[in-house]
Amino acid sequence: MTAALLIDFGSTFTKLRAVDLEAAEIIGSGQGPSTVSTDVTEGLNAALKNLESRIGALPDFKHRLACSSAAGGLAMVTVGLVRELTAEAAKQAALGAGAKLTGAFSHGLTEADISAVEALDPDIVLLAGGTDGGNADVIIENAQKLVASNVTCPVIAAGNRDVADVVRKIFEDAGKPVTVTENVMPEFGELNVEPARAAIRQVFIDRIVHAKGIDRAAETFDAVLMPTPAAVLDAARLLSEGVSGQPGLGPLLVVDIGGATTDVHSVASGEPTGEGVITHGLPEPHLKRTVEGDLGMRLNAHAIAEAAGLETLAGDAGLTPARAGKILDAVAADIERLPGSGDEEARFDRALAAAALKIAVTRHAGVLNIVQTVSGPVSVQTGKDLGRIETLIGTGGVLAHGEGAKEILSAGLADAAQPQSLKPKNPALLLDSDYVLYAVGLLAAVAPEAALTFGLAHMHAVAKD
Repeated sequence: MTAALLIDFGSTFTKLRAVDLEAAEIIGSGQGPSTVSTDVTEGLNAALKNLESRIGALPDFKHRLACSSAAGGLAMVTVGLVRELTAEAAKQAALGAGAKLTGAFSHGLTEADISAVEALDPDIVLLAGGTDGGNADVIIENAQKLVASNVTCPVIAAGNRDVADVVRKIFEDAGKPVTVTENVMPEFGELNVEPARAAIRQVFIDRIVHAKGIDRAAETFDAVLMPTPAAVLDAARLLSEGVSGQPGLGPLLVVDIGGATTDVHSVASGEPTGEGVITHGLPEPHLKRTVEGDLGMRLNAHAIAEAAGLETLAGDAGLTPARAGKILDAVAADIERLPGSGDEEARFDRALAAAALKIAVTRHAGVLNIVQTVSGPVSVQTGKDLGRIETLIGTGGVLAHGEGAKEILSAGLADAAQPQSLKPKNPALLLDSDYVLYAVGLLAAVAPEAALTFGLAHMHAVAKD
């Protein structure tokens, strides 16, 4: 047996999946409380003991790989020139690399901006600005202001290449860590986010893993390859595109409903599906991730209810608004609260999850508007058209451990009540009920064929009828 150990250092639990690569099967699972604030080794050892208690003696693992969202995840601040252009490009690079965007600034940094960045205390700052050969002054000025500040985290400079060496020297002369990579927007309207994403992941491996203390358990695993959201995005890409000689699922969407956020990952061109539609705004990245920080099942349960409407949630759960309000207060007050099977709280949880997924997918998808011009009405698309998405995969605790997956996932489909929203029309619905997407993403880096076979085998179909 060729085995792999895949580790996810989460904020609450350290989770393990032991996988037989030849059989594409899960050998066993284990978990322990994350102990990043004290000694990460303690939580990992507890998870390994839990795994051993379930499967017996642990095999000799060929691969021992990890990802992490512990200690708040990879917190990043982006700085760009124009909010709709280079600042947006920087945001796409940050989110695609698995970061949690805690602040976004544009134009020249003010004293108030610098104070805000210092207060945010990010893990990384992504500094962009100017197309190649374009504006050079702002990125230089912002670099100088960051150097003069109390910001000590690594900086990734991904702006105007004409002044890349100047920016590098500003930070190096001050003894502050900097990585210079390709411009996230080399030409007007052209995205180039992959080099910045790669640089972010490398800084995460080289510096952030050490800063969060995860390398204390380095003897137990080979490497921490990436933030957990990046592993899920890599899994989505692999499952969508496949490998040579083994096709994937085609254009797909992955929705991860969590306790603090709801993340949406799409692997699709997003080009218009309708005739005569023209696009507006920046080109959409083929590989896109959005994070809805106000749509967490526990930390932001009230925000979901406010966005969806408490009466709507109550009706969907078959409850009175008064009863739904009491349950809402209870789950928001206890972030580790789990509903019993089939009871009122379970029905409310399903309604809450469906609302979170619906809103998150709506925000991720593009919109189609009719614009009046001198030549008559024109259909204008902003963002991605997800109409051709062939597969929608759901993951997260409420889906893996609860009931009503069909009801929850169907909330993300095109809706006649929102005709302008370009959501998926008729995709197959799959469920990551074994919580293996992060493991698939980790395996993709070392054994893509085995990772694809394993991933496809563990995405379980959800009947739509």
